[in-house]
Amino acid sequence: MDFTNLEIGLLSFPVLLVMIFLRVPIGLAMFLAGLFGLYFINNGFNVAFAKLKTETYSTYSSYSLAIVPMFILMGHFATLGGMSQALFKAAEAFLGHRKGGVAMAAVGACAGFGSICGSSLATAATMSQVALPELRRYGYSGGFSTATLAAGGTLGILIPPSVILVIYAILTEQNIAKLFLAAFIPGILAAIGYMITISIYVRIHPKSAGVREPQPMSERIQALIDVWPVMLVFLSVVGGIYLGIFTPSEGAAVGAFGTGLIALINGGLTKHTLIESFIATARGTGMIFFIVLGAGFYNGFLAQSQVPQALSEYVVGLGLSPWIVLSLILVLYLIFGCVMDSLSMILLTVPIFFPIISAMDFGMTAEEVAIWFGIIVLIVVEVGLITPPVGMNLFVINSMDRLTPMVETYKAVMYFVASDIVRVMLLVAFPSITLFLVRILH
Repeated sequence: MDFTNLEIGLLSFPVLLVMIFLRVPIGLAMFLAGLFGLYFINNGFNVAFAKLKTETYSTYSSYSLAIVPMFILMGHFATLGGMSQALFKAAEAFLGHRKGGVAMAAVGACAGFGSICGSSLATAATMSQVALPELRRYGYSGGFSTATLAAGGTLGILIPPSVILVIYAILTEQNIAKLFLAAFIPGILAAIGYMITISIYVRIHPKSAGVREPQPMSERIQALIDVWPVMLVFLSVVGGIYLGIFTPSEGAAVGAFGTGLIALINGGLTKHTLIESFIATARGTGMIFFIVLGAGFYNGFLAQSQVPQALSEYVVGLGLSPWIVLSLILVLYLIFGCVMDSLSMILLTVPIFFPIISAMDFGMTAEEVAIWFGIIVLIVVEVGLITPPVGMNLFVINSMDRLTPMVETYKAVMYFVASDIVRVMLLVAFPSITLFLVRILH
C-alpha cells in the first residue's frame, strides 16, 4: 500500500512516541524517525545521507549554539565559587525568621542562581545541597522541603540566561536578547508566586515549617555584601548584552570567564576541578547538541512531508478562536511535560506548533507573538518538570533526600503546580506583561 508524503509524516509521530516510551534516547529516536522517514519519502537513502552531511555541518556551525557550553560551564564555575551558598545565606538572613521564611529563602536563592546558571536540573541539584540541611535543621517537613526545591529549580530555565530560550530562539529565528528580556518579568512573578504559595502552605499545614531567630542587621548586611560576585557577573553579562557591548554568545563567554575567576579567587577552582568542569560541560553539551541534531533531522523530514503546513492550514480552516487553539496547545504541553524532558519537548513540538500559532491573529506583530508564545511555552515546560508522576526535578531532589517518600513530595508540589497554572493564565490573558520590557527598550 502506497502512502502519501503527508501520511508518512503523520505516521512518524506514533512511531517516535513508541521509541521514546521504549527508552530510546530522544535524540536518537528523532534521528531514526527522520532518517527512515526520508527513506520512505524519497525511495532510498540517497537524500537522507546527503541531508545528514549538510544538517550536521549547518547545525554545529551555528554561532548561536556557542552559548550553550558557555552557560553550562558558567553554572559549574558558579557552584565551585560558592555562589549558591552566598545567595542562600543572604536570602535566609532577610527572610529566614518569617513563617516559611527558610523555604522562601531557598526560592530566592534559586532565582539568583538561575540568573547565572541557565539550567533547571543544575539549579535544583546545587541549591538542594545548600538548602536541604538548613530546612531540616529548622523543622521543615521532608515533602514540603523537597517540593520547594524542585519548584525553585525550575527558575533556572526561566530567569535569563536560559539554555532552553536559546534553543527556542534558534528554532524560531528570533532575537535571543529580546527573549531574555521578555523572560524577566515572568521570572520575577514565578519567584513571587512560589513565595506566596509557601506562605499559604505553612498556614494550611502549620506543623510543616519551624521558625528561626531573626539575624542582627550587621549579619544581614554582611550576607548581602557576600553576594556581590553574583550581581557583578549578572550585570556584566546582561548589561553588556543590552548595552550592545557584546553579543549573547560573547556575553556567555564573559560570564564563564567571570565565574571562573571568582571560583579561582575563592579557592574552589583547582587543576582537578577545572578538568572536571570541562568534562562535565563537554558531556552536557554533547547531549544537548545530539538532541538538537536529531531534532533538526526529524524536523527536516517533517518539512518535506508538509506536515506542519498541512496542520497549520487545517487548524486555521476550522475557524476556531486563536485563544482556544493556544489553550489546547498548552494543555498538550502539560501532558507531554509529564513524560518528556524540557529540551526534547521544545525541539519536538515547536516546529509543529509554531507555524500554527504564527498563522493566528492575536492582535500583535509576528515577532511579539513569537516572543510571547516562547515565554508561555517555557513556563508550561517548567510546570512539566514538577508535575507528577515523571517530573524530572522531583526525581533529582528525591535522589538527594532518600528519607522523604516520593508521595509526600507529590502532595506538596501540587501547590506549586497550581501557582504555575495561575501564572500561565495571567500571562495568556495579558500578553503585555511579557512584552512590556521588550516594547520599552526596543
